[in-house]
Amino acid sequence: MSTFIIEGGHKLHGNIHPQGAKNEALEVISAILLTREEITLTNVPEILDVHNLIDLLRGLGVKVSHPVEGIYTFKADDIDLDYAQSAEFVACSAKLRGSVLLAGPMLARFGTALFAKPGGDKIGRRKVDTHISGFLSLGAKMHYDDRRHAYVLTAPPAGLKGSYMLLDEASVTGTANIIMAATTARGITTIYNAACEPYVQQLCRMLCSMGVVIEGLGSNLLRIHGTGGELLHGCTHRILPDMIEVGSFIGMAAITRSSITIKDTAYDELGIIPDAFKRLGIGLERRGDDIYIPEQERYEIESNLDGSILHVADSPWPGLTPDLLSVMLVTATQCRGSVLIHQKMFESRLFFVDNLIDMGAQIMLCDPHRAIVIGLDHRFPLRANNMLSPDIRAGIAMLLAAMSAKGTSRIGNINQIDRGYQNIDGRLRALGASIHRED
Repeated sequence: MSTFIIEGGHKLHGNIHPQGAKNEALEVISAILLTREEITLTNVPEILDVHNLIDLLRGLGVKVSHPVEGIYTFKADDIDLDYAQSAEFVACSAKLRGSVLLAGPMLARFGTALFAKPGGDKIGRRKVDTHISGFLSLGAKMHYDDRRHAYVLTAPPAGLKGSYMLLDEASVTGTANIIMAATTARGITTIYNAACEPYVQQLCRMLCSMGVVIEGLGSNLLRIHGTGGELLHGCTHRILPDMIEVGSFIGMAAITRSSITIKDTAYDELGIIPDAFKRLGIGLERRGDDIYIPEQERYEIESNLDGSILHVADSPWPGLTPDLLSVMLVTATQCRGSVLIHQKMFESRLFFVDNLIDMGAQIMLCDPHRAIVIGLDHRFPLRANNMLSPDIRAGIAMLLAAMSAKGTSRIGNINQIDRGYQNIDGRLRALGASIHRED
Protein backbone atom coordinates (compact mmCIF):
# COMPACT_ATOMS: atom_id res chain seq x y z
CA MET A 1 0.00 0.00 0.00
CA SER A 2 1.38 3.40 -1.00
CA THR A 3 1.49 6.46 1.23
CA PHE A 4 1.71 10.22 0.69
CA ILE A 5 4.08 12.09 3.00
CA ILE A 6 3.15 15.78 3.13
CA GLU A 7 4.98 18.61 4.86
CA GLY A 8 2.40 21.30 5.45
CA GLY A 9 2.68 25.07 5.41
CA HIS A 10 4.07 25.57 1.91
CA LYS A 11 2.57 28.25 -0.33
CA LEU A 12 1.52 27.29 -3.84
CA HIS A 13 2.05 29.39 -6.95
CA GLY A 14 1.81 28.99 -10.70
CA ASN A 15 -0.59 27.38 -13.17
CA ILE A 16 -2.25 23.99 -13.12
CA HIS A 17 -4.38 22.24 -15.75
CA PRO A 18 -7.29 20.03 -14.67
CA GLN A 19 -7.34 16.51 -16.07
CA GLY A 20 -10.15 15.13 -18.22
CA ALA A 21 -13.38 14.43 -16.35
CA LYS A 22 -13.32 11.01 -14.65
CA ASN A 23 -17.08 10.49 -14.64
CA GLU A 24 -17.49 11.45 -18.28
CA ALA A 25 -14.56 9.22 -19.26
CA LEU A 26 -16.13 6.13 -17.70
CA GLU A 27 -19.37 6.76 -19.62
CA VAL A 28 -17.94 7.49 -23.06
CA ILE A 29 -15.39 4.66 -22.84
CA SER A 30 -18.25 2.25 -22.14
CA ALA A 31 -20.13 3.60 -25.17
CA ILE A 32 -17.44 2.33 -27.57
CA LEU A 33 -19.16 -1.08 -27.35
CA LEU A 34 -22.08 0.32 -29.37
CA THR A 35 -20.12 0.25 -32.65
CA ARG A 36 -17.73 -1.96 -34.60
CA GLU A 37 -16.00 1.13 -35.95
CA GLU A 38 -13.11 3.06 -34.42
CA ILE A 39 -13.73 5.55 -31.64
CA THR A 40 -11.03 8.07 -30.70
CA LEU A 41 -11.23 9.79 -27.32
CA THR A 42 -9.01 12.71 -26.33
CA ASN A 43 -8.29 14.37 -22.97
CA VAL A 44 -8.73 10.97 -21.28
CA PRO A 45 -7.54 11.11 -17.63
CA GLU A 46 -4.73 8.66 -16.90
CA ILE A 47 -6.17 7.48 -13.59
CA LEU A 48 -6.66 4.09 -11.98
CA ASP A 49 -10.43 3.79 -12.51
CA VAL A 50 -10.07 4.58 -16.22
CA HIS A 51 -7.15 2.18 -16.67
CA ASN A 52 -9.08 -0.60 -14.93
CA LEU A 53 -12.12 -0.08 -17.17
CA ILE A 54 -9.94 -0.12 -20.27
CA ASP A 55 -8.28 -3.35 -19.07
CA LEU A 56 -11.76 -4.84 -18.65
CA LEU A 57 -12.55 -3.90 -22.26
CA ARG A 58 -9.28 -5.44 -23.42
CA GLY A 59 -10.36 -8.66 -21.72
CA LEU A 60 -13.56 -8.51 -23.78
CA GLY A 61 -11.49 -8.36 -26.96
CA VAL A 62 -11.59 -4.61 -27.62
CA LYS A 63 -8.55 -3.39 -29.57
CA VAL A 64 -7.00 -0.43 -27.77
CA SER A 65 -4.39 1.97 -29.15
CA HIS A 66 -2.74 4.52 -26.86
CA PRO A 67 -0.35 6.61 -29.00
CA VAL A 68 0.21 9.43 -26.49
CA GLU A 69 -0.93 10.38 -23.03
CA GLY A 70 -4.62 11.26 -22.95
CA ILE A 71 -5.52 9.86 -26.38
CA TYR A 72 -7.06 6.41 -26.91
CA THR A 73 -8.52 4.69 -29.97
CA PHE A 74 -10.90 1.77 -29.47
CA LYS A 75 -12.29 -0.80 -31.89
CA ALA A 76 -14.86 -3.27 -30.55
CA ASP A 77 -15.36 -5.35 -33.70
CA ASP A 78 -14.66 -8.78 -32.18
CA ILE A 79 -16.08 -9.16 -28.67
CA ASP A 80 -15.46 -12.37 -26.73
CA LEU A 81 -18.99 -13.15 -25.55
CA ASP A 82 -17.83 -16.25 -23.67
CA TYR A 83 -15.60 -14.07 -21.51
CA ALA A 84 -18.43 -11.54 -21.12
CA GLN A 85 -20.53 -14.34 -19.54
CA SER A 86 -17.73 -15.76 -17.37
CA ALA A 87 -17.26 -15.71 -13.61
CA GLU A 88 -13.86 -14.08 -14.20
CA PHE A 89 -15.51 -11.13 -15.94
CA VAL A 90 -17.96 -10.77 -13.05
CA ALA A 91 -15.13 -10.87 -10.50
CA CYS A 92 -13.18 -8.17 -12.36
CA SER A 93 -16.31 -6.05 -12.80
CA ALA A 94 -17.18 -6.26 -9.11
CA LYS A 95 -13.92 -4.47 -8.21
CA LEU A 96 -14.76 -1.41 -10.30
CA ARG A 97 -17.75 0.88 -9.82
CA GLY A 98 -17.58 2.07 -13.43
CA SER A 99 -18.14 -1.46 -14.74
CA VAL A 100 -21.90 -0.98 -14.27
CA LEU A 101 -21.79 1.23 -17.35
CA LEU A 102 -20.94 -1.73 -19.57
CA ALA A 103 -24.35 -3.34 -18.97
CA GLY A 104 -26.33 -0.90 -21.11
CA PRO A 105 -24.11 -1.12 -24.21
CA MET A 106 -23.78 -4.93 -23.92
CA LEU A 107 -27.55 -5.32 -23.62
CA ALA A 108 -28.13 -2.98 -26.57
CA ARG A 109 -25.65 -4.70 -28.89
CA PHE A 110 -25.71 -8.35 -27.87
CA GLY A 111 -29.06 -8.73 -26.14
CA THR A 112 -27.53 -9.96 -22.90
CA ALA A 113 -25.37 -8.61 -20.09
CA LEU A 114 -24.08 -9.65 -16.69
CA PHE A 115 -24.55 -7.03 -14.02
CA ALA A 116 -22.21 -7.54 -11.08
CA LYS A 117 -22.69 -5.77 -7.77
CA PRO A 118 -20.09 -3.02 -8.19
CA GLY A 119 -17.27 -2.03 -5.88
CA GLY A 120 -15.49 1.33 -5.58
CA ASP A 121 -15.70 3.89 -2.77
CA LYS A 122 -16.65 2.85 0.75
CA ILE A 123 -19.17 5.65 1.23
CA GLY A 124 -22.34 3.76 2.04
CA ARG A 125 -25.10 2.18 0.02
CA ARG A 126 -25.05 2.89 -3.73
CA LYS A 127 -28.05 1.15 -5.19
CA VAL A 128 -28.40 0.03 -8.80
CA ASP A 129 -32.21 -0.15 -8.85
CA THR A 130 -32.50 2.76 -11.30
CA HIS A 131 -30.30 1.00 -13.86
CA ILE A 132 -32.20 -2.26 -13.65
CA SER A 133 -35.70 -0.75 -13.64
CA GLY A 134 -34.74 1.20 -16.76
CA PHE A 135 -33.59 -1.95 -18.55
CA LEU A 136 -36.80 -3.73 -17.56
CA SER A 137 -38.84 -0.82 -18.94
CA LEU A 138 -37.11 -1.39 -22.28
CA GLY A 139 -38.33 -4.99 -22.25
CA ALA A 140 -35.34 -6.81 -20.78
CA LYS A 141 -35.80 -9.79 -18.44
CA MET A 142 -33.63 -10.35 -15.40
CA HIS A 143 -32.74 -13.12 -12.98
CA TYR A 144 -30.02 -13.54 -10.38
CA ASP A 145 -27.34 -16.16 -11.04
CA ASP A 146 -26.14 -17.58 -7.70
CA ARG A 147 -23.18 -19.34 -9.31
CA ARG A 148 -21.72 -16.23 -10.92
CA HIS A 149 -23.07 -13.84 -8.25
CA ALA A 150 -24.50 -11.49 -10.86
CA TYR A 151 -27.76 -10.32 -12.36
CA VAL A 152 -28.34 -11.72 -15.85
CA LEU A 153 -30.14 -9.34 -18.21
CA THR A 154 -31.66 -10.62 -21.46
CA ALA A 155 -33.39 -8.67 -24.23
CA PRO A 156 -36.44 -10.21 -26.00
CA PRO A 157 -35.83 -11.92 -29.38
CA ALA A 158 -37.04 -8.83 -31.26
CA GLY A 159 -34.71 -6.58 -29.27
CA LEU A 160 -35.32 -3.81 -26.78
CA LYS A 161 -38.28 -1.52 -27.35
CA GLY A 162 -38.49 2.18 -26.53
CA SER A 163 -40.79 3.19 -23.71
CA TYR A 164 -41.67 6.01 -21.33
CA MET A 165 -40.07 5.91 -17.88
CA LEU A 166 -40.04 8.17 -14.84
CA LEU A 167 -36.84 7.52 -12.89
CA ASP A 168 -37.12 7.13 -9.12
CA GLU A 169 -33.98 9.24 -8.74
CA ALA A 170 -31.90 11.39 -11.09
CA SER A 171 -29.01 8.92 -11.07
CA VAL A 172 -26.11 10.00 -13.32
CA THR A 173 -24.81 6.50 -14.06
CA GLY A 174 -28.34 5.14 -14.18
CA THR A 175 -29.38 7.73 -16.76
CA ALA A 176 -26.24 7.12 -18.82
CA ASN A 177 -26.73 3.35 -18.76
CA ILE A 178 -30.36 3.58 -19.84
CA ILE A 179 -29.52 6.03 -22.63
CA MET A 180 -26.89 3.65 -24.03
CA ALA A 181 -29.26 0.68 -23.83
CA ALA A 182 -31.94 2.69 -25.65
CA THR A 183 -29.72 3.70 -28.60
CA THR A 184 -30.43 0.53 -30.62
CA ALA A 185 -33.98 -0.06 -29.36
CA ARG A 186 -37.06 0.04 -31.58
CA GLY A 187 -38.91 3.32 -31.28
CA ILE A 188 -38.50 6.28 -28.95
CA THR A 189 -37.42 6.06 -25.32
CA THR A 190 -38.53 8.93 -23.08
CA ILE A 191 -36.68 9.40 -19.79
CA TYR A 192 -38.21 11.83 -17.30
CA ASN A 193 -36.30 12.91 -14.17
CA ALA A 194 -33.13 12.13 -16.10
CA ALA A 195 -29.82 13.36 -14.69
CA CYS A 196 -28.62 16.35 -16.71
CA GLU A 197 -25.02 16.73 -15.47
CA PRO A 198 -22.46 17.84 -18.07
CA TYR A 199 -21.18 14.21 -18.13
CA VAL A 200 -24.56 13.01 -19.37
CA GLN A 201 -24.80 15.86 -21.86
CA GLN A 202 -21.36 14.96 -23.21
CA LEU A 203 -22.33 11.29 -23.57
CA CYS A 204 -25.43 12.36 -25.51
CA ARG A 205 -23.35 14.59 -27.80
CA MET A 206 -21.02 11.69 -28.50
CA LEU A 207 -23.91 9.33 -29.24
CA CYS A 208 -25.45 11.93 -31.57
CA SER A 209 -22.18 12.09 -33.49
CA MET A 210 -22.38 8.28 -33.73
CA GLY A 211 -25.77 8.48 -35.43
CA VAL A 212 -28.42 8.56 -32.68
CA VAL A 213 -31.04 11.31 -32.44
CA ILE A 214 -31.42 12.55 -28.86
CA GLU A 215 -33.70 15.41 -27.87
CA GLY A 216 -33.66 17.42 -24.65
CA LEU A 217 -29.92 17.75 -24.00
CA GLY A 218 -29.33 19.69 -20.78
CA SER A 219 -32.82 19.01 -19.43
CA ASN A 220 -34.31 16.26 -17.26
CA LEU A 221 -36.57 15.09 -20.10
CA LEU A 222 -34.71 13.12 -22.78
CA ARG A 223 -36.01 11.40 -25.91
CA ILE A 224 -33.77 8.82 -27.56
CA HIS A 225 -34.73 7.73 -31.06
CA GLY A 226 -33.49 4.12 -31.22
CA THR A 227 -31.92 2.74 -34.40
CA GLY A 228 -34.02 -0.42 -34.38
CA GLY A 229 -31.08 -2.78 -34.01
CA GLU A 230 -28.57 -0.94 -36.21
CA LEU A 231 -25.16 -0.42 -34.65
CA LEU A 232 -23.75 3.09 -34.37
CA HIS A 233 -20.87 4.73 -36.26
CA GLY A 234 -17.38 5.65 -35.15
CA CYS A 235 -16.47 9.17 -34.05
CA THR A 236 -13.90 11.36 -32.31
CA HIS A 237 -14.83 12.90 -28.96
CA ARG A 238 -13.03 15.21 -26.51
CA ILE A 239 -13.67 14.83 -22.78
CA LEU A 240 -14.37 17.95 -20.70
CA PRO A 241 -12.00 19.12 -17.94
CA ASP A 242 -12.86 17.57 -14.59
CA MET A 243 -15.00 20.01 -12.62
CA ILE A 244 -14.26 18.10 -9.39
CA GLU A 245 -10.55 18.72 -9.88
CA VAL A 246 -11.27 22.38 -10.56
CA GLY A 247 -13.16 22.65 -7.28
CA SER A 248 -10.43 20.73 -5.45
CA PHE A 249 -7.79 23.20 -6.67
CA ILE A 250 -9.92 26.19 -5.63
CA GLY A 251 -10.15 24.76 -2.10
CA MET A 252 -6.45 23.89 -2.12
CA ALA A 253 -5.47 27.48 -2.92
CA ALA A 254 -7.66 28.85 -0.14
CA ILE A 255 -6.62 26.49 2.63
CA THR A 256 -2.94 27.18 1.92
CA ARG A 257 -3.57 30.94 1.39
CA SER A 258 -1.98 30.71 -2.03
CA SER A 259 -2.38 32.33 -5.42
CA ILE A 260 -2.75 29.97 -8.39
CA THR A 261 -4.36 29.94 -11.84
CA ILE A 262 -6.42 26.96 -12.98
CA LYS A 263 -6.12 26.81 -16.77
CA ASP A 264 -8.67 25.74 -19.39
CA THR A 265 -11.52 24.91 -17.01
CA ALA A 266 -14.46 24.98 -19.49
CA TYR A 267 -15.91 27.59 -17.12
CA ASP A 268 -19.38 27.61 -18.65
CA GLU A 269 -19.76 23.91 -17.75
CA LEU A 270 -18.94 24.42 -14.05
CA GLY A 271 -22.46 25.47 -13.09
CA ILE A 272 -22.82 26.60 -9.47
CA ILE A 273 -19.35 25.45 -8.37
CA PRO A 274 -17.52 28.83 -8.55
CA ASP A 275 -20.34 30.62 -6.71
CA ALA A 276 -20.43 27.93 -4.01
CA PHE A 277 -16.74 28.53 -3.22
CA LYS A 278 -17.27 32.30 -3.33
CA ARG A 279 -19.74 31.85 -0.45
CA LEU A 280 -16.82 30.59 1.63
CA GLY A 281 -15.14 33.96 1.03
CA ILE A 282 -12.81 32.88 -1.78
CA GLY A 283 -12.35 35.79 -4.20
CA LEU A 284 -11.82 33.79 -7.37
CA GLU A 285 -11.85 35.54 -10.74
CA ARG A 286 -12.82 34.30 -14.17
CA ARG A 287 -10.24 35.11 -16.84
CA GLY A 288 -11.58 33.74 -20.09
CA ASP A 289 -11.68 29.98 -19.51
CA ASP A 290 -9.18 30.21 -16.64
CA ILE A 291 -9.84 30.74 -12.93
CA TYR A 292 -7.47 32.92 -10.94
CA ILE A 293 -7.49 32.52 -7.15
CA PRO A 294 -5.65 35.39 -5.45
CA GLU A 295 -3.86 35.03 -2.14
CA GLN A 296 -6.00 36.35 0.71
CA GLU A 297 -5.27 37.01 4.36
CA ARG A 298 -8.81 36.03 5.34
CA TYR A 299 -11.68 34.01 3.88
CA GLU A 300 -14.97 34.96 5.49
CA ILE A 301 -17.96 32.60 5.17
CA GLU A 302 -21.16 34.32 4.13
CA SER A 303 -24.25 34.17 6.30
CA ASN A 304 -27.73 33.74 4.87
CA LEU A 305 -29.72 36.92 4.23
CA ASP A 306 -31.56 36.51 7.55
CA GLY A 307 -28.25 36.19 9.41
CA SER A 308 -28.52 32.43 9.93
CA ILE A 309 -25.64 29.99 9.38
CA LEU A 310 -24.74 29.18 5.78
CA HIS A 311 -26.17 25.82 4.66
CA VAL A 312 -24.28 24.02 1.87
CA ALA A 313 -25.99 20.89 0.52
CA ASP A 314 -25.64 18.65 -2.50
CA SER A 315 -28.43 18.26 -5.04
CA PRO A 316 -28.93 17.05 -8.61
CA TRP A 317 -27.50 19.23 -11.38
CA PRO A 318 -27.58 22.19 -11.71
CA GLY A 319 -27.24 22.00 -7.93
CA LEU A 320 -23.94 21.36 -6.16
CA THR A 321 -22.31 18.00 -6.86
CA PRO A 322 -21.85 15.77 -3.77
CA ASP A 323 -18.29 15.02 -4.91
CA LEU A 324 -17.15 18.49 -3.77
CA LEU A 325 -18.69 18.61 -0.29
CA SER A 326 -15.65 16.95 1.31
CA VAL A 327 -13.38 19.59 -0.25
CA MET A 328 -15.66 22.44 0.83
CA LEU A 329 -15.84 21.05 4.35
CA VAL A 330 -12.07 20.92 4.84
CA THR A 331 -11.62 24.33 3.20
CA ALA A 332 -14.15 25.85 5.63
CA THR A 333 -12.10 24.70 8.64
CA GLN A 334 -9.64 27.56 7.98
CA CYS A 335 -12.17 30.19 6.91
CA ARG A 336 -13.80 32.64 9.30
CA GLY A 337 -17.36 31.81 10.31
CA SER A 338 -19.53 28.73 10.42
CA VAL A 339 -21.23 26.51 7.84
CA LEU A 340 -23.54 23.50 7.91
CA ILE A 341 -22.44 20.86 5.38
CA HIS A 342 -25.33 18.56 4.42
CA GLN A 343 -24.33 15.44 2.45
CA LYS A 344 -27.70 14.00 1.46
CA MET A 345 -26.74 11.21 -0.89
CA PHE A 346 -24.25 8.96 0.93
CA GLU A 347 -24.50 8.04 4.58
CA SER A 348 -20.80 7.31 5.18
CA ARG A 349 -19.09 10.10 3.28
CA LEU A 350 -18.62 12.41 6.28
CA PHE A 351 -17.03 9.88 8.61
CA PHE A 352 -13.55 10.99 7.55
CA VAL A 353 -14.04 14.19 9.60
CA ASP A 354 -12.79 12.32 12.69
CA ASN A 355 -9.33 12.66 11.14
CA LEU A 356 -9.82 16.41 10.78
CA ILE A 357 -10.99 16.70 14.39
CA ASP A 358 -7.80 14.91 15.45
CA MET A 359 -5.92 17.61 13.52
CA GLY A 360 -7.61 20.34 15.57
CA ALA A 361 -10.50 21.24 13.27
CA GLN A 362 -13.65 22.49 14.98
CA ILE A 363 -16.33 20.21 13.51
CA MET A 364 -19.50 18.81 15.05
CA LEU A 365 -20.76 15.70 13.26
CA CYS A 366 -24.51 15.92 13.79
CA ASP A 367 -25.36 12.62 12.09
CA PRO A 368 -24.09 10.58 9.11
CA HIS A 369 -25.28 13.31 6.73
CA ARG A 370 -24.61 16.65 8.46
CA ALA A 371 -21.62 18.42 9.98
CA ILE A 372 -21.22 21.92 11.38
CA VAL A 373 -17.82 23.48 10.70
CA ILE A 374 -16.57 26.37 12.83
CA GLY A 375 -13.77 28.04 10.91
CA LEU A 376 -10.48 28.74 12.67
CA ASP A 377 -9.57 31.66 10.38
CA HIS A 378 -5.96 30.38 10.15
CA ARG A 379 -5.40 31.55 13.76
CA PHE A 380 -4.93 27.97 14.89
CA PRO A 381 -3.23 25.84 12.21
CA LEU A 382 -4.22 22.23 11.83
CA ARG A 383 -1.86 19.64 13.32
CA ALA A 384 -0.15 16.95 11.26
CA ASN A 385 -1.77 13.52 11.38
CA ASN A 386 -1.47 9.95 10.09
CA MET A 387 -4.58 8.96 8.10
CA LEU A 388 -6.03 6.39 5.70
CA SER A 389 -8.08 7.41 2.67
CA PRO A 390 -11.48 5.63 2.60
CA ASP A 391 -12.55 7.02 -0.79
CA ILE A 392 -11.46 9.36 -3.58
CA ARG A 393 -13.04 12.55 -2.30
CA ALA A 394 -12.21 12.06 1.38
CA GLY A 395 -8.64 11.32 0.28
CA ILE A 396 -8.25 14.61 -1.55
CA ALA A 397 -9.85 16.45 1.39
CA MET A 398 -7.30 14.87 3.74
CA LEU A 399 -4.55 15.93 1.34
CA LEU A 400 -5.79 19.55 1.51
CA ALA A 401 -5.81 19.39 5.31
CA ALA A 402 -2.26 17.99 5.38
CA MET A 403 -1.01 20.75 3.05
CA SER A 404 -2.38 23.34 5.47
CA ALA A 405 -1.25 21.60 8.68
CA LYS A 406 1.81 22.31 10.79
CA GLY A 407 4.24 19.41 10.55
CA THR A 408 4.45 16.27 8.43
CA SER A 409 1.37 14.13 7.74
CA ARG A 410 1.04 10.68 6.21
CA ILE A 411 -1.95 9.50 4.16
CA GLY A 412 -2.15 5.78 3.48
CA ASN A 413 -4.30 3.82 1.04
CA ILE A 414 -3.67 6.49 -1.59
CA ASN A 415 -4.69 4.16 -4.40
CA GLN A 416 -8.13 5.60 -3.59
CA ILE A 417 -6.83 9.06 -4.53
CA ASP A 418 -5.09 7.64 -7.62
CA ARG A 419 -8.47 6.31 -8.78
CA GLY A 420 -9.62 9.87 -9.42
CA TYR A 421 -6.61 12.22 -9.58
CA GLN A 422 -3.88 11.90 -12.20
CA ASN A 423 -0.29 12.25 -10.94
CA ILE A 424 -1.57 14.54 -8.20
CA ASP A 425 1.70 14.50 -6.24
CA GLY A 426 3.79 15.46 -9.27
CA ARG A 427 1.44 18.26 -10.29
CA LEU A 428 1.31 19.68 -6.76
CA ARG A 429 5.10 19.60 -6.42
CA ALA A 430 5.22 21.75 -9.57
CA LEU A 431 3.14 24.33 -7.64
CA GLY A 432 5.52 24.28 -4.67
CA ALA A 433 3.91 21.66 -2.41
CA SER A 434 6.09 19.34 -0.34
CA ILE A 435 4.64 15.92 -1.09
CA HIS A 436 6.18 12.61 -2.05
CA ARG A 437 5.01 9.07 -2.49
CA GLU A 438 6.31 6.14 -0.44
CA ASP A 439 5.57 2.63 -1.76
